[in-house]
This record gives sequence, structure tokens and C-alpha cells, in this order.
Amino acid sequence: MAVVLGYDESPGADAALTTAISVAARFGEPLVLVYGVAPPGGAGEEFKAHREALLEIGRTALSHAVERAEAAGVETDIRLVDAKPAQALMQVADACDASVIVVGTAGESPLKGAMLGSTPHKLLHLSSRPVLCVPVAG
Repeated sequence: MAVVLGYDESPGADAALTTAISVAARFGEPLVLVYGVAPPGGAGEEFKAHREALLEIGRTALSHAVERAEAAGVETDIRLVDAKPAQALMQVADACDASVIVVGTAGESPLKGAMLGSTPHKLLHLSSRPVLCVPVAG
């Protein structure tokens, strides 16, 4: 089992990282850090360049999260997944038999999240695993 975290260095993800480290440490589970790298669109040079940029951003973000988790004594694993964030998190959670998926919220209203398709909103409705949504500290 593992704690799976969607991480992108946003303020919401930063708050979620703190919580995910605490949960993983408390239950003695590894922390699996996930970044979905599926760019919009579908083909061509622009798609390839966009995907490469997302991979680099993801590697950088996850390396920063690994430093914080390992400093707290939590074992980590990173996954850059060729899927949109919610789908990437569900795929990894299933593969790891995750006990929980942790995501940050951006502070949007539930209606706005439903209309725009936020990752937390999608996970709450589609995931077969528990989802912990962590608000940005106010």
C-alpha cells in the first residue's frame, strides 16, 4: 500500500505535500508522487514540444517534493504518467494499491470545480479509492 499524491508545486499541491508526508509517516507507507504529463491536443511537433516541456516541469517539481519527503524520513517513488492529472492519479493508485489519494485544492467553489473539471472534483466522483482534498492554508 502507499499514499499517492498529485504534485505540481502549486500552493494547493504544497499544502497537500505537507499532509501526505504526515499521513505516509504516520502509517509507515511510501509516498508515491505523481505528475500527469498529457498535453492538450493530439499530434505534431507542437504536441511533442509541449509534452517535453511538461516532462521537464514534472521532473523538477517532483524532485523538490522528494527532497521534502526524504528529509522527513518518508520513502518516495516518483511517477511521470502520460495521462491527464486525475486519470494519472487513479492509474498509479490502482497500480500501487494506494490507501489514499491526496490532492490540493485551489480554493475554487464547488460549482466552478464541477464546471471546469478540477482534478479534486474528478477524483471525488471517479476514484474507487479514498481521496483526501487539502485546502490551501488561509
